Amino acid sequence: MAQVSGKVAIVTGGASGIGEACAETLAREGASVLITDIDDTLGKGVVERITKAGGKAHYVRHDVRDEGAWPGIVAEAEKRYGRLDIMVANAGIGIMSPIATMTLADWQRQQAINLDGVFLSIKYSIPAMKRVGGGSIVLMSSVAGLRGAPGLAAYSATKGGVRLLAKSVALEHAADNIRCNSVHPGIIATPIWEKIPTGAEGNRRNAPIDPRERAAASVPLPRVGEAQDIANGVLFLCSDASNYITGQELVIDGGMTAGGRPSRPQQQ
Repeated sequence: MAQVSGKVAIVTGGASGIGEACAETLAREGASVLITDIDDTLGKGVVERITKAGGKAHYVRHDVRDEGAWPGIVAEAEKRYGRLDIMVANAGIGIMSPIATMTLADWQRQQAINLDGVFLSIKYSIPAMKRVGGGSIVLMSSVAGLRGAPGLAAYSATKGGVRLLAKSVALEHAADNIRCNSVHPGIIATPIWEKIPTGAEGNRRNAPIDPRERAAASVPLPRVGEAQDIANGVLFLCSDASNYITGQELVIDGGMTAGGRPSRPQQQ
């Protein structure tokens, strides 16, 4: 039997990368999935692939910062599929900049999407989950939410906030049978690496970052992570197999945060 058969999920930022993999994996395992994003072309493409494979999915354009639209997003899931069981709060951005030269606008943009958007996803999904006797909320954090990193102070602040937000929500709503956990990806090969703006003044230049090069230097397992690696963990947290797990961090980083540098075999 499919792992989330009969469940209904919302996946924010579901048009590409980790969100796309989460949406497709949940649908493949039996969930009906409402995908939200601001990239209509990619979002509709994900829905097309899911439906062609025999799954159920629908796309709605939504900026997670827009509180006024959130009640309608949840209502759409309930109207279309009858309930809401799963919230995957995945939408997020990163802007690389030293803290001393970061603009307030860039700081606030990351806070608004990475933290405010997650807060709103939780706030508006909880009443719907209560109506069906419980649910699972999965918040996408990062290894940057577990430790600091030069140039990522604002991003780390948001992802660390997401980590502790998950714990507080888990405690507040355990009695409602609503679980809340955070997922902490390491270096994952997704399109976000091509979109990370760098530099002061928010100049939006693309960062020349190769995730495979970074993984080779800092990840013990001999490969870069893939979006499917994260989706597999999200699926577990959304399924009944994890029904006694709440308020926890699932770190999926190839051993990156285990400590020390990876040991590589000597070339002959």
